[in-house]
Amino acid sequence: MNRFSRKIWILLLVIILLPVIVLILNELNNLSDNEEVLENIYSNQLDAILFSVNQYSQDVVGSWANQIDISKEVLNSDEFLENRKAVDSFFTEFPSLNMIVFADSIKDKNLRFVFSAGANRNVDSLNLFFQNVLNKNDMGINRLFTYKRGGYRKIEPVVNDSLSILSFLLFVDDTKDRNGITIIAIDPHTFIQRILSPKIQEVASEDFVISIFNRSESYQYNSKKDFFERKVQKEKELWIFPNYDIGISLNGETIDELVKRRAVTNIVIISVLSLVLILGIWLILRNARKEVQLAQAKSDFVSNVSHELRTPLSLISMFAETLEMNRVSSEEKKKEYYSIISQEANRLGRIVNNILNFSRMEEGRRKFNLENKNVNELVERIYNNYNFHLKNKGFNFEYNLADNLPAIRMDEEAISEALINLIDNAVKYSNEKKEVHIRTGKEGNYVFIEVKDEGIGIATEEQKKIFNKFYRVSTGLVHNTKGTGLGLTLVKYIMDAHNAEIKIDSKIGGGSNIKLLFPVE
Repeated sequence: MNRFSRKIWILLLVIILLPVIVLILNELNNLSDNEEVLENIYSNQLDAILFSVNQYSQDVVGSWANQIDISKEVLNSDEFLENRKAVDSFFTEFPSLNMIVFADSIKDKNLRFVFSAGANRNVDSLNLFFQNVLNKNDMGINRLFTYKRGGYRKIEPVVNDSLSILSFLLFVDDTKDRNGITIIAIDPHTFIQRILSPKIQEVASEDFVISIFNRSESYQYNSKKDFFERKVQKEKELWIFPNYDIGISLNGETIDELVKRRAVTNIVIISVLSLVLILGIWLILRNARKEVQLAQAKSDFVSNVSHELRTPLSLISMFAETLEMNRVSSEEKKKEYYSIISQEANRLGRIVNNILNFSRMEEGRRKFNLENKNVNELVERIYNNYNFHLKNKGFNFEYNLADNLPAIRMDEEAISEALINLIDNAVKYSNEKKEVHIRTGKEGNYVFIEVKDEGIGIATEEQKKIFNKFYRVSTGLVHNTKGTGLGLTLVKYIMDAHNAEIKIDSKIGGGSNIKLLFPVE
């Protein structure tokens, strides 16, 4: 990656990562704000639920008070109090009602009690207790009379400082005959389970758990049976029972956990989107770099082809002109010039054939005629055609053919072309050690043709690239030696068309060993 590419990468990373970092920091800074917003949301939710539950409780207790007012004369009568069956029948309608206490005034010493079946019947202690309740709440009772005279009856809860689990509600009756005070004792646990539970189940959704609890009694009711957490996340006092609170919790996680989870989710989404952007930019730059490299390779290809064509044409023209003007006196020299003209013409033909075959390959027009052929015959024919030429260049050109090789399906002309390209590369990229060896054999379920040289070799990191079109190694003797960069591309294309494989064993300064492997059918 050159300096210009690195600058582009750094600039793009800054453009992408800077907003991402700002968003993540902002998300982390907003954690407390988000938590406060959620706290307010759930507080408002709890207010709405509390209002609904309290209103429902008031309606229930108000209906009880109306019924008690209507039945007060009967409930106060000696006949009714002595009729245990009638008393039990009355309390059956109010399962959480434990006791009713009547008084004519705050200083009334003769309180009248109506008991349910399970109520405490120690009248002396109850007299003392309720007289104390009346005395402590005298101002509140006077206020209730004021409300009553204004046409509004209010029911007030009484704080219970005793050890009794009962809760007390107080209301008044202001008539022409007398001022009446009524206190009702309610079992809060029964009231919660029998009266409030259906209402709470109605207002609670799947996301929330509504709880009513009394910490001094270690009592807690939950709207969901599988909810065992004793610490609720938001709580308020329950009107009807002053010692009890109503609370709300998220089902499954706390508000802190919810805020953090949402923050983490947002950060993960931002990070993933950033990675996608970076990956997209990387792919764009990668493709752009490939296109630039391809354009450069095409430019080099044109330059190399021009040189490759110009050289043999110049030699052919020069020696043909020399022969034409009878400037060569000896027959031996004429033969040498004719040989050079023939070699350069063959070389020119190979270059033109490679370009034409590459063009047909690119357009998908090249067809292959696959027939069962023996590779030994092919190798021997190529050896005989090129032996004299390579010997004249000072090469030791040898071949070794394995016996009893099975025939393989191949296009003889195409495989000859591939093999000639490999031999041509071996000749071009050899220096002091001028050795070219061809070998055939069988390896597993493959028949192979191997071309081995003692040339300059190919670096490991370049071996996968040399089959790309127009690619030429950019350093060393490989770069200095002219070529079109199409020879090995054609070899790869031909081998792919035969469902065959290519193996390379090469190292810098240690020569190259290229093996063409053909599957045996």
